[in-house]
Amino acid sequence: MASDGAVRDRRLTRLLGVAVAATLLSMSSMSAATEAAQPPPGGGRGGPPPNGQAGAAIDLTGYWVSVVTEDWRYRMVTPPKGEYGGVTMTAAGRQIAGAWDPAKDEAEGNQCKSYGAAGVMRMPGFLHVTWENANTLRIDTSAGVQTRLFHFGAAAPPPGEPTWQGYSAAEWERAAGQPRSGNLKVVTTRMKAGYVRKNGVPYGANTVLTEWYDRVTTPTGDTWINVTTEVNDPQYLAGPFVTTSHFKKLPDGSRFKPEPCSAR
Repeated sequence: MASDGAVRDRRLTRLLGVAVAATLLSMSSMSAATEAAQPPPGGGRGGPPPNGQAGAAIDLTGYWVSVVTEDWRYRMVTPPKGEYGGVTMTAAGRQIAGAWDPAKDEAEGNQCKSYGAAGVMRMPGFLHVTWENANTLRIDTSAGVQTRLFHFGAAAPPPGEPTWQGYSAAEWERAAGQPRSGNLKVVTTRMKAGYVRKNGVPYGANTVLTEWYDRVTTPTGDTWINVTTEVNDPQYLAGPFVTTSHFKKLPDGSRFKPEPCSAR
């Protein structure tokens, strides 16, 4: 469990991420007011709002491109072995990072280790977000040709082997008094061990990944998603690894060109 200080750090990072987007984008208060004025899900008949697509607090569907506003040297290129700025690892984590060998990963069929759920959203590239069904939100990434599935309303994950993207349980977090406004919270477990950075910074199979998806809209019509990510892995990370990634909405999928995983 994260310490009170870690929780405060995560909340501060998320607030700072939203503030950065607000500064860059000049958020539109008119758009928020329009959404708030819409009737609550279910026609205002009372009771909890529906899950999944029917109860969506925000619309995340469409094509998106990553906007790299921070950590350029760790995201736009593969940093050299030993450059781990901003990540605090345990002794076991440092040992694995120090032994990073992309050629060995490729030879063992592990070229996707940095494209798992705890790392793929930091990869520069494109997203395609759709509803696979009424209770499953789907994200396809151009980076590594990965598919993430966010499950709403599931009591527990079904049995199965760990995968790169793991199992993600999702829920809408709604603003008080605004049933059509809020954010998406996603908790992912049962992941295969991978990298939070492409140069071998590890996370283990017992990692818990928590994400918050916020949507902001500008007066000029630009729409962004801010994704605040918290990676908790006491095996390899000395504390929560918290980042915020930004994505801008595109008019269509003409630039969405999937590229396979690469260990280098």
